[in-house]
Amino acid sequence: MHLLLFKWFSLFLLLGSSTFCVSGSKIPRLGTIWRNNKNHESQRRTFFKTHDDDDDFQTYYYTQRLDHFNYNPESYINFQQRYMISFKNCGGAKSGAPIFAWHGAEQSLDQEFNAAGFPKDNAPHFNALLVYIEHRYYGESIPFGSYKEAMRNASTRGYFNSAQALADYAAILLHIKKTLNAHNSPIIVFGGSYGGMLAAWFRLKYPHIALGALASSAPLLYFDGVAPKHGYYYVETSESCYRTIRKSWYKIDEITKKPHGLSILSKRFRSCEKLRKVEVLKDYLESMYSMAAQYNIPISVESLCGVIDKAAKKTDINGQIFEAVAAVYIPKTNNHGNSSCYDINTFDDPNEQFQDELEWNWQTCSEMVMPVGVNEDDSMFQPHSFSMKDFINSCKKKYGIIPQPHWDMKLVFKRFASNIIFSNGLKDPYSSAGVALLGRNESRRE
Repeated sequence: MHLLLFKWFSLFLLLGSSTFCVSGSKIPRLGTIWRNNKNHESQRRTFFKTHDDDDDFQTYYYTQRLDHFNYNPESYINFQQRYMISFKNCGGAKSGAPIFAWHGAEQSLDQEFNAAGFPKDNAPHFNALLVYIEHRYYGESIPFGSYKEAMRNASTRGYFNSAQALADYAAILLHIKKTLNAHNSPIIVFGGSYGGMLAAWFRLKYPHIALGALASSAPLLYFDGVAPKHGYYYVETSESCYRTIRKSWYKIDEITKKPHGLSILSKRFRSCEKLRKVEVLKDYLESMYSMAAQYNIPISVESLCGVIDKAAKKTDINGQIFEAVAAVYIPKTNNHGNSSCYDINTFDDPNEQFQDELEWNWQTCSEMVMPVGVNEDDSMFQPHSFSMKDFINSCKKKYGIIPQPHWDMKLVFKRFASNIIFSNGLKDPYSSAGVALLGRNESRRE
């Protein structure tokens, strides 16, 4: 894989000339980081060190324009947008070294920086300058002075969209090239998942700035009218694991219908607090499976299924599923302080949601409308169809807006797009809507 990408980069960079360098100075989440909640934050940190440990990067703030697309006085309101640069591998003015620019997605740059290692891994080979840019309205790049003010109403939220984010990236990259006198330096943009979508769109919209793009795990075809028939919830597992997980939903439903059913399930899955509703447990388990498939952490799907299959010798179906929970999540001490438990209710508590989770809710209601559901009974997940009508009504009620769900760009990618690498791991549930598999997915949709 790396050899293939090296060849593509070489083709990109043949077009570059002399350069610079100076020293110093409920749509499942996309993103490169798994789903947030406060009680699992410490667990996530065990997989990624913080950027404070990386002395190679320096943090900068660009005075960004609020609105790039009209000339009303409020358009010229500014906010500080964060970006980070590493000069460590920069090859010098005569080396023809490129700029590798990572497009931040729906999380703070503090989180994404540590997970987005591909540009860092390849920078030494190409003597590249590294740039990581934070997405507007995330992390420290918040307009209007605070998150509360930025998300207060439709007027302030209206500047929170992908088109504005792309224009932000363009402004910052042009600023960097001007500041470093790097006018002839080729820029390659990178991104993962939603960030991969941004990277591809950036290459299409700003080809005079980006010589090429690497769009990793970018579900660009997961929109109404072009979404795959068998999509996100069709995870490949072992046959026995598939059967067990598929049966478990119905076993859970059977227990729920019993007297004190939620209490029984709470005890069986060692919930720290009594389950408020069965959907909370199901959401917790769905997140566990999709987290393993989409991020391969804390353990892989194969390892998860290995735990489930092995447990079949000593317990029933729900017991097998609990063994998987115990293998994935770190228990906490309950309120009585005398036993370990799992905070299953956490995903149902709005007070336990991270800021970026709430911001992503806005993006999915406005433009990132992906019809993710299980419409047929041939997935290991319990069927739950996606209703565009219900989704639109929910967004209208919550934000007072009508979502824009139609983004059919198949012909654009087939006939117009160039110098974009679309990479997909086939185990990633979102790969079903990847451009790299366009021909394959079209046959699957028939």
